[in-house]
Amino acid sequence: MGRIHELGDHLSNKIAAGEVVERPASVVKELVENAVDASSTVIDILVKEAGLEEIRIIDNGSGIEHEDVVTAFKRHATSKIQNEEDLFRVRTLGFRGEALPSIASVSKVTLQTCSITEDEGSKIELDGGHVVSFEKAHARKGTDLTVQELFFNTPARLKYMKTLHTELGHITDVVSRIALCYPNVSFRLVHNGKKLLQTSGNGDPVQVLASIYGVGIAKDMVTFEASSLDFEIKGYMAKPEVTRASRHYMTIIVNGRFIRNHAIQKAIMDGFHTFLPIGRYPICLLDIKMDPLLLDVNVHPSKLEVRFSKEGELKEQVTDAIRSRWRKETLIPSAAKGFVKREEKPVQTTLQWDAPTTEELKVDRPFHKEIPTHVVTQPEPTSPVSFQPEVDSSFIREVDTESTDVWHEPPHVEQAEPQEEQSEYRIPPLYFVGQAHGTYIIAQNDEGLYLIDQHAAQERLKYEFFRVKVQQVPNDVQELLIPLTLEFAPDDFMKITENKSKLESVGVFLEEFGMNSFIVRSHPSWFPKGEEKETIEEMIEQLLQMNKISIEKIREEAAILMSCKGSIKANRYLRQEEIETLLNDLRKASDPFTCPHGRPILVKFTTYELEKMFKRVM
Repeated sequence: MGRIHELGDHLSNKIAAGEVVERPASVVKELVENAVDASSTVIDILVKEAGLEEIRIIDNGSGIEHEDVVTAFKRHATSKIQNEEDLFRVRTLGFRGEALPSIASVSKVTLQTCSITEDEGSKIELDGGHVVSFEKAHARKGTDLTVQELFFNTPARLKYMKTLHTELGHITDVVSRIALCYPNVSFRLVHNGKKLLQTSGNGDPVQVLASIYGVGIAKDMVTFEASSLDFEIKGYMAKPEVTRASRHYMTIIVNGRFIRNHAIQKAIMDGFHTFLPIGRYPICLLDIKMDPLLLDVNVHPSKLEVRFSKEGELKEQVTDAIRSRWRKETLIPSAAKGFVKREEKPVQTTLQWDAPTTEELKVDRPFHKEIPTHVVTQPEPTSPVSFQPEVDSSFIREVDTESTDVWHEPPHVEQAEPQEEQSEYRIPPLYFVGQAHGTYIIAQNDEGLYLIDQHAAQERLKYEFFRVKVQQVPNDVQELLIPLTLEFAPDDFMKITENKSKLESVGVFLEEFGMNSFIVRSHPSWFPKGEEKETIEEMIEQLLQMNKISIEKIREEAAILMSCKGSIKANRYLRQEEIETLLNDLRKASDPFTCPHGRPILVKFTTYELEKMFKRVM
């Protein structure tokens, strides 16, 4: 008797569930995506105990016909793929046909549905993947699917679940991202009777952003866009003064599907180059439209990871679109914002909505467009949009309970066409007033009072100088009095040896020297003095990781390093003529708002803000 045998459907479904149903949020994602694919315009997500007790998805979509209900719970059963060619032209969110049978195999499922072509609906109940009952039944148009006791028959899976707050954070993350993908669909997320997220479905992404991040951030977001023969991109991003501690606040959407892609995240970060402090990340929504033939969504069962056939061109387009948008913006942060937050002392409360009633769930609910105008986020909130949410307060905002104003219309962030430049400079004239603590220059003009970090300002000026100079230097080399010795692991040594020609093309010549080591006798003349070995090691690291060397990146980092080493330090008092020269030179800089490391150079107190701080205006 042979040792190899075919697994039964029931066990196969449980194995598939391990890939598709990782946690309650996975169930929510698959079922909500099915509802979107069914052309729903209203989707309710009702969960209990972070989804481990119950997940209920109600939509007003096209529903499932009676003869297809049982088939829908069979493995690889789908209405979205007809032939092999369809795998490469995927235009829907769910297409593998694994979600429903996988979910049903590890839970107790009740489905009530009525298709738009039928007068009577259907009801089916399954327990651990086995059909318990199936009958005709009265049901509203659309689908109402309830998943109870998730992982009841796989206790090992339950053991790996995190806290309820963490699991709920993953659910809010999923719903928030899908809501950003489909602003024309009204989503509502309710947990244990409390409404956590509500979108109107009016088609405006800014209103969805306001529901997730708060009105203040959404109103200040700017748009960017670009298009080519292959890609059409549009995005929203918060100004560089608003940052987060992780990259999970960058939402990437491709053809209506939110994805994770390190290369595109890197392209966004490159667009913010020198505008963000080290270790800080932007809030950004990037929406990409492209031909499905240029996209492979069959990489992973969860469909979060995709491959692009023209990834390099897409990265360049994203980076250029963001950079060009920032060139049109004045990015001087207001220094008074921090004072306003501390003075108001807002009360931290949960956004309160009425709990859903049984009757409400039976009918299409109305859209609720009213959103409080006065929303102040915490300094570092844990947003619902995070793939790693530590979510004790993932759905909490700080709300001024005394505010009675209601915002009815979504903010519009489309920017007016830039008018003719009155000046070639990006900041207005600044007139010297004084110097504080040998570190900050005090200046003023008709618009208000400015504080300038003298070290950051000169770093920016030197960076822009060296950035040009290192690009102009030809590939001439400088001999070393004492050769550098570099040692590597055997596998790295072999790879470097095979790719020595790539290093030679950028002026780095390696000679084998003993076992698994090289010596370097010369280097390009533009290498930062004293940093020659570190620069060569970084180039080799690029070669090992990406099999190529970005000479532009190396030179860029060299310019940043040289600008930092020669700049004015803190606690140094300057003469008035030195300060005036620095202020005049800063006006001529191409990006006079941040140092190369992303720290702000200057902050502003407007005349109105000063008068308000001193109670001259109320």
